[in-house]
Amino acid sequence: MIYPTIQELTKGNYNRYQLAIATAKCARIITDEYDEQRKAAEKTLTGSKEGASTIASLIDPALANEKAVKNAINRLSNGEYEIVDAPEVEEEELPED
Repeated sequence: MIYPTIQELTKGNYNRYQLAIATAKCARIITDEYDEQRKAAEKTLTGSKEGASTIASLIDPALANEKAVKNAINRLSNGEYEIVDAPEVEEEELPED
């Protein structure tokens, strides 16, 4: 079972669907962070004659060692990311014929 629970993450304000969408969006952001760090690490090591550094040592261990969804859940739980309701859009009234 994944900790924290759904009830703890939603705090009674959101439903499971909203939590799933928020977690997926956060996971996408985390995956992008990992990709950027990996590209920067590869660029740093390209042309470098020092053999002591590896790509893994230049990437944040939390991003490299944990799955993106688990990181997203942890960040939502810690308050680093917040679930925000989308503003409601009022439908324009169409003229009747």
